[in-house]
Amino acid sequence: MAKDQLDVDIEETFYAAEQAGLKLAIKGRLIALFLVGLWLIPTRGSERAADIILALFALAALGIFHYVLIGTKRDRKWVKYVFLSIDIIILSVAMAVVSPEPRLSLPQIYMFKFDVFSYYYIFLGIAAFSFSPWLVLWAGILGATGWMTAFLWVRSQMSQPLEWGDALLDGTREQFVGVFLDENFVATGSRAQEAFLYLVVAVLIAVVTHRARETLRRRLLAERDAATVSQIFGRFVPEAVAKSMIEDKGMLDPVERQATVIFIDIAGFTSMTEAKGARATVGIINAYFDAVTEIISKHGGVITQFQGDGILAVFNVPVENEAHVQCAFDAALEIISKVRDSDFVGERFSVRIGINSGFVFAGNVGGGGRQSYTVYGDTVNLAARLEALNKDYGTMILVSQSAVDLLPDVHLTKIADADIKGLSAPVCVYSLPSS
Repeated sequence: MAKDQLDVDIEETFYAAEQAGLKLAIKGRLIALFLVGLWLIPTRGSERAADIILALFALAALGIFHYVLIGTKRDRKWVKYVFLSIDIIILSVAMAVVSPEPRLSLPQIYMFKFDVFSYYYIFLGIAAFSFSPWLVLWAGILGATGWMTAFLWVRSQMSQPLEWGDALLDGTREQFVGVFLDENFVATGSRAQEAFLYLVVAVLIAVVTHRARETLRRRLLAERDAATVSQIFGRFVPEAVAKSMIEDKGMLDPVERQATVIFIDIAGFTSMTEAKGARATVGIINAYFDAVTEIISKHGGVITQFQGDGILAVFNVPVENEAHVQCAFDAALEIISKVRDSDFVGERFSVRIGINSGFVFAGNVGGGGRQSYTVYGDTVNLAARLEALNKDYGTMILVSQSAVDLLPDVHLTKIADADIKGLSAPVCVYSLPSS
């Protein structure tokens, strides 16, 4: 998948997460409004109950409208900013114009002396649910601005506001307390400090949200890369092997282990190539490789090499498999059956297979920045020799003594004690009874 398309997919994932988070936040907002109503109505007197209920219903309706809009064709990425802004503006206007206590005719500045600023933090929580650092920052900036704007407007209506400086001038304790408790005491510095700390918290939450998004982004990219690699390798190796290669960044540790090697070749491949031509042969061989690869992978084997029409596969590396000999033998039988009963792009042929068990060396080899996973050793060489020896004995499969010894429940027929090039002693080879 192209990088641009991948970025689009990830952004769509984040957008879906934002939508789900906003819906959850709106539900929480409705619960919060209900709880606020339960507290305000009995504590503010019956004469204000109607106004409080009306205001709460209006805010609830606003949230419900936003909830319904999320995910529809009319929804836009900027819509969440609009609804959050409306909430903050409503609260800020209320700070400036709603009487803190009508029965007592308190000055409006008392609204800022009560612990009402904490309501603004609800907006940070709503924004954080969206999983959007920009919405969190917006809530912080607009909340701090709304609070200070409302305060400064109320302060501007006062004829003689008192500040901390008025309370800290050279005077007595009684004078300090008198200024502090005076209804004209506004404490602009304290209000600015509240706004500043609110903004700091917003920035911190935005940074945390951004880090969470980036962590998730990297995770999604890694998973997508792993899926791509797994898809590529999965055509040639079992899923477990592909996973191991991904986790080890393709550099599997070299091992020396007993394994079973099978070498597969097409009988009469050269003649077929001459008769069909190179272009047609490529189509035939690819169809054949697909079928054989699937069988080997199903039985837990790993194809380490394609050599012309030949296939080298190994069982028990890199993923351990105690039944590696049986799995290799079953895979060989299925391959023979598959080839016998199928045609590949209209072409029918037969295969020859050599199977040998013994110790192999396996690992990444190569140079110049190019690496491949392969197996080597005498065990591998003998499997290739057995495959070629089928031509001499007219068989389709030859199995070495070392492999037969690990197949106690399989009845095979001894063919000969074969002289193998490069070996000082003859090798006892077996085949299927019907071969």
